[in-house]
Amino acid sequence: MTAALEPEGFAPNGPTASLSACPACVAAPSAERIAQLSQPEHARIMLSLPAAHCAACISTVETALAETPGVQSSRVNLTLKRVSVDADAAVTADQLIRVLAGVGYEAHELDAGLLSATETDKQGRDLLMRLGVAFFSMMNVMLLSVAVWSGADGVTRDLFHWISGAIAIPTVVFSGQPFFRSAWAGLKVGRVVMDFPISLALVLATGISIFETWHSGHHAYFDAAVMLCFFLLLGRYLDHRTRAVARSAAEELAALEVPRAVVLLDEAEVTRPISEVAVGDLVRVRPGGRMPVDGVVIEGSSEVDRSLLTGESLPVFAGPDTIVSAGEVNLTGPLTLRVTAAGKDSSLHRMADLVAVAESAKTKYTTLAERAASWYSPLVHILSFGAFVFWMWKTGGDLRFAVNISAATLIITCPCALGLAVPAVVTTASGRLFRKGLLIKHGTALERLAEVDSVVFDKTGTLTMGAPEVTNLADHPRAAVEVAAALASASSHPLATALADAARAAGIHPARVEELHEVPGYGVEGLWKGQKVRLGRASWCNGDEAGMTATYLCTGEGRARAFTFIDRLRPGAEAAIAELTSQGKSIRLISGDTEGAVAALAQRLGITDWTSGALPAEKAALVRDLTLQGRRVLMVGDGLNDTAALAAAHVSISPATALDAARTASDIVLLGQDMAAIGDAARIAKQTTKRIVENFGISAAYNVVAVPLALVGLATPLAAALAMSLSSITVSLNALRLK
Repeated sequence: MTAALEPEGFAPNGPTASLSACPACVAAPSAERIAQLSQPEHARIMLSLPAAHCAACISTVETALAETPGVQSSRVNLTLKRVSVDADAAVTADQLIRVLAGVGYEAHELDAGLLSATETDKQGRDLLMRLGVAFFSMMNVMLLSVAVWSGADGVTRDLFHWISGAIAIPTVVFSGQPFFRSAWAGLKVGRVVMDFPISLALVLATGISIFETWHSGHHAYFDAAVMLCFFLLLGRYLDHRTRAVARSAAEELAALEVPRAVVLLDEAEVTRPISEVAVGDLVRVRPGGRMPVDGVVIEGSSEVDRSLLTGESLPVFAGPDTIVSAGEVNLTGPLTLRVTAAGKDSSLHRMADLVAVAESAKTKYTTLAERAASWYSPLVHILSFGAFVFWMWKTGGDLRFAVNISAATLIITCPCALGLAVPAVVTTASGRLFRKGLLIKHGTALERLAEVDSVVFDKTGTLTMGAPEVTNLADHPRAAVEVAAALASASSHPLATALADAARAAGIHPARVEELHEVPGYGVEGLWKGQKVRLGRASWCNGDEAGMTATYLCTGEGRARAFTFIDRLRPGAEAAIAELTSQGKSIRLISGDTEGAVAALAQRLGITDWTSGALPAEKAALVRDLTLQGRRVLMVGDGLNDTAALAAAHVSISPATALDAARTASDIVLLGQDMAAIGDAARIAKQTTKRIVENFGISAAYNVVAVPLALVGLATPLAAALAMSLSSITVSLNALRLK
């Protein structure tokens, strides 16, 4: 009966073959399929870079990796402090770690079994510990300094200086280690990193204080040295916490990974690291536990929460032969899984890797920031040296004053804010959209989405679910519905299934119809009360075309009755159209469906510009024509017939339920069913561009004001430390304004 009831308005790419009461049942299995998109033939290696913190670090790391044989490309994500490297299979992580060590950067391979948040938390605790020590010492040294400022002289002054030194020197050595280690790692390979001037300022302040104390000088600067260390650490810690709040989509996914699994060995439960779990192993997942691997359920039944992966709130039944993915939560009963993929091969890890690469991709803004940093860094050192020479000449050789101005210039001009201007915003936006159910596949997708002024929607499977609903069941006599339900129950066609389900939901029981059989290409017929009855095509059932998707019932009494259908609207479709329209974007609907079906949907959604009966080539032609007119087109589609249009658009989105070809061609994937997120994505993309430009403005304004102040001696190293930290924190906080 498939051909018999095949409506012109239903494209074969909709998920009608596997309808479910729970919408998550349809969307969730796509997690693994999304992860398989664009799988490279070469290896991708992810390394953490604990010491990376400014734009100069990006340039140095990427240049060193680019010169390594076998490395095809690399991209540093400064916000996440990691680098993603695409290389030949022969290139190993150990080899790249040695290369980075050669240019002064500590690196570690990111393991699939370890959460990235663990290293982040460790760094935060370390900074907080050193910050606490610096604060305690600073308060004690300042108390001692009060006596000196109050007029203590001679032996008393010297005693207080020595006591201050006994507190300050160990504090600077201990609390300043994050800066000293980074500076020393750079010097060992002949590089002056941005922590070098900070370290120099700490050493000079402490050294001058020791010199003055040794010679019973009137002034020592132990309090300034400790305060400088404290405020530098405070700025770095606040920046660290700000980045942690702006968690990216990649980190959201990584946070779902489970480091260990309970493996069944000879019916005994053994806990193993994920790195030791192999394909084919049996894994036990207890209620409340998160799936540690991809697998197939072989024993037990439960409900599974897939909300963090798909955005759907309804739990999904899981029983024998159900496919589950890493990151899903087992809710009610124990499950035994046969592992199909674990660790780096799991769908969750591949999705996180895919998103991390997208977040680190170069855009015109990151390129601009890196170019600025490439000439800005050497200029800083030239300005600092020039200030030192000038003030040595101006003050008649006052080394202390000249060194302070030189150090202040080096500190205040550190381009940390410039380095964070783009990645802080992109990472925040990616995390926001992921929590709304959108996964960014391509690094420039947000940049292009912000430029969109026209949106083209496909119908079936995109704005609609590809699942028919009866619209006029109540218009027919109960007896006719009973006969139609009996005939529909004999077919697996989507329209027949929808009709039978609607009758059952209305409490109508099928009539007794005998000799049921399906006539290929036409419909179903049988005997009811000795009379032949049919359900199927209008021409076969002696019915008049309804002008929309319908199936017809013929009972031999008059003309056939038409049961009409509409395609079920995807949740959030109306909200998405309304949001995009309010943003001033023109909306078009193009579909291969019949005129009646497309017109009805367009009227329901308030779309005035629509096209029906379109072939795949015509969809792509429409997108190209709009592009030639100077429009920036967002294409939203799901079927094989949408692939060319998706590829031709300025930026594209496809649902997770789309065919593999459509998802491969798209830049953004809608993980759940709710389309309202598309309107939010367009708005957030606009905000993202705005925030990036604002961050560039903040960075530029900071340097325009701060550098001259340092050069003329109006900013001490302590004030420079405060200003530098404030600029980085301001940039990160501005990124968090995305909503």
